[in-house]
Amino acid sequence: MAIRLVVGLGNPGPEYAKTRHNAGFWLVDELAWQHKANLHAEGKFFGEAARATLAAGDLWLLKPMTYMNLSGQAVAALARFYKIAPEEILVVHDELDLPPGAARLKQGGGHGGHNGLKDIIARLGSPAFWRLRLGIGHPGDRNEVANFVLKKARAEEQQAIDDALAKSLQVMPEVLAGNMAAAMKTLHTAAK
Repeated sequence: MAIRLVVGLGNPGPEYAKTRHNAGFWLVDELAWQHKANLHAEGKFFGEAARATLAAGDLWLLKPMTYMNLSGQAVAALARFYKIAPEEILVVHDELDLPPGAARLKQGGGHGGHNGLKDIIARLGSPAFWRLRLGIGHPGDRNEVANFVLKKARAEEQQAIDDALAKSLQVMPEVLAGNMAAAMKTLHTAAK
């Protein structure tokens, strides 16, 4: 099944733009640029949205502007309006449980404490969407997580995250076409 909606998770505003929690925004911005799709404010979708025309059909790109914890409001609004099933959605987000430089693709599962995923699962009524998990590392102390994700990565970590974004973008044609096994094989063996 092809992907019809790619959602990048993050927080709006210049104070968050370069923080680890915005890794999903970075990938969607790059996809929009590659496909010459202009992200613009869409009030009814609670975010910035763009439509790209691909060989397989229309692809929606979405950056929720609701702040991370309410991401599901934007995702559910666009998915319902265009009748996009959870299995046709790819959510791109930062992942504490992966080191910087790692990127993993998976379908379904829990939210792992990620409040953006938690809200999307609740509002879609299903965890069956695809996730592209971009490693940002872990601060080592769970009490430091909120502070950690809202700070800029160190230079060497940011370089590793940028490398993971580049690898993810290389497999994106496979992902969007629904060739997940091929995309996972390339991505998961490339990102050690």
